[in-house]
Amino acid sequence: DLRHAVGDGVMRIDLAGFGREGVVPDHRRFIAMFERADRLGFDGVWFNEFHFNRDTLRYPSTLMLGAEILARTERLRFGTSVLLIALQHPLILAEQVAQLDYQSGGRVDLGVGRSTAPETLAALGVDPKDTRARFERALAIMRGAWTQEATSTSGPDWRFSDVAVGPPPVQKPHPPIYVAGYSPETIVFAADNDLPLLFSLQPPETGQMLIYRERLAKRGTVEPLRRSSLSRFILVGATERAAGELVDTLLAQLNKRRADRALKGGVPAPEPVTREQLLREQAIAGVPERCIEQIAALVRASGVEGLRCYFNGNGALPDETAMPGMELFAREVVPALRRIVPLKA
Repeated sequence: DLRHAVGDGVMRIDLAGFGREGVVPDHRRFIAMFERADRLGFDGVWFNEFHFNRDTLRYPSTLMLGAEILARTERLRFGTSVLLIALQHPLILAEQVAQLDYQSGGRVDLGVGRSTAPETLAALGVDPKDTRARFERALAIMRGAWTQEATSTSGPDWRFSDVAVGPPPVQKPHPPIYVAGYSPETIVFAADNDLPLLFSLQPPETGQMLIYRERLAKRGTVEPLRRSSLSRFILVGATERAAGELVDTLLAQLNKRRADRALKGGVPAPEPVTREQLLREQAIAGVPERCIEQIAALVRASGVEGLRCYFNGNGALPDETAMPGMELFAREVVPALRRIVPLKA
């Protein structure tokens, strides 16, 4: 059932931020949370790819995690945000994604990007200067593998001839592809290839949006923007006081996390995020009625039909804290959001 895939004029409401590094979940409870999300009516869930942290990273393979979530749900879509396609052989990745799409009956979304983590690149022997070109070449190979009977390349990174990749994806011509990144080069690449963006949460999407809109305008289209996905912390409470307490708790945790990372990296601590900044740029907060108003304004102003909801503060809050908000949001906010059709930019 692809009723909730992007592009059908219905706002798409997804989950994100779970399974982050530093949060060690109980696996059974973790999976049960997405079974519950499926029943609550959320459209999809997105996971990032991270590597090489034995103590706290439980899900380095997003596709393996996706296989279990898709097997345990009926309609929930699974997305990678992102799959680091510059780090692996594109034929193997194309085959794995195609298999997952087949197993799930067409419930896979592919967010792609290039790794910028120095430790990961060093461990794999990948030169940081090569990741952009490898990313672009890998994506072209994967698309060819899904849409051609056989594919070949004699490029500098991978060489092969007449390889047939299967099974054929259920979604035609292939699973929806999104691009994640906030460098101007990556944003321009997405626009020039008619690919929607996974707009970032940190930093906010303002800078990305300006470049993306300008590039799309030169090409005479806004369709990829419509199919893109925004992201926000969701801090919903039964009362304004309860929602306000969530805001304060998240703000403290976010600033602590930023300071801790700066200390670990040996760089000066950044200026703390203010409450005003958080609410203006990164969060939807308040009782259900206020959340509906804020999201409606956000979507209509941007022309974007998708929203990735971070109920756990992108790992800054315990998953147990996220569940009551997810339940309330699904019960009182989601039905209203289904009626929001973005204005065409």
